[in-house]
Amino acid sequence: MRAMLNYPEIDPVALSLGPLKVHWYGVMYLLAFSGGWWLARIRAAKEGSGWSAEQVDDVVFYFVLGAVLGGRLGYTLFYSWSGFVADPLSLIKVWEGGMSFHGGLIGVLVAMGLFAKRQGKTFFQTTDFIAPFVPFGLFTGRIGNFINGELWGGPADVPWGMRLPCAEFPSYCVGLASGTQWSLPVHPSQLYESLFEGVILFLILWVYSSQPRPRMAISGMFLLGYGLFRSGVEFIRLPDAHIGYLAWGWVTQGQVLSLPMLFFGVLLLVMAYKNKRISG
Repeated sequence: MRAMLNYPEIDPVALSLGPLKVHWYGVMYLLAFSGGWWLARIRAAKEGSGWSAEQVDDVVFYFVLGAVLGGRLGYTLFYSWSGFVADPLSLIKVWEGGMSFHGGLIGVLVAMGLFAKRQGKTFFQTTDFIAPFVPFGLFTGRIGNFINGELWGGPADVPWGMRLPCAEFPSYCVGLASGTQWSLPVHPSQLYESLFEGVILFLILWVYSSQPRPRMAISGMFLLGYGLFRSGVEFIRLPDAHIGYLAWGWVTQGQVLSLPMLFFGVLLLVMAYKNKRISG
């Protein structure tokens, strides 16, 4: 008999101070931005980086605004438009989860454009510098998804397949005998994404960016790496119930939104090594 894991009961509220409730989801975002700022300060301190500590502080501020606003708006547009129409205030309920990476990416790109214009840098100088730190935030964000009990995968026949309590996840227990306490094992796809989009992509980009690269190459490598990892995990991760599969019983919204990233990732890498203008 295969070993199985039971999803631990995790209180989504990390800390309660009277009426003030600090959710784990928010803690993960705080760790993401503070960790990214720390890594950026380390890279900026290297000789020839072209970045000052003050510029790092400013670019992280722009990044946070772009990621949070874009991520929430993107989730609303791409995944939860009907929910927003029914309850417009759901847009600001970030603590309940619901952040789109692709929306956050668009928000960050806009923010990086504004920052670059203000600081007299080029757009790709800015994105090449910030790209290696993004996977750290992806890692903490996916851990937040796991704590929130969202974005599960399909049925799993592996030792690390995770059973969910039927009382909290009744949709995963449909068809099971009445009174069943646990679902059949499913893939913890949030942890897969934290590994591939977070840890592995971070290591790839950190090592790749440790040497001078042609301008646009680091940005292109990030887009290509994330697009590949996200598209791959989508074969295991279940789509949002109100959206389902878009075509052929396996194409998901996440894969469709990742296609432009794959295209532009390859395009930027080709252009970068053709022009060979060093980014830093």
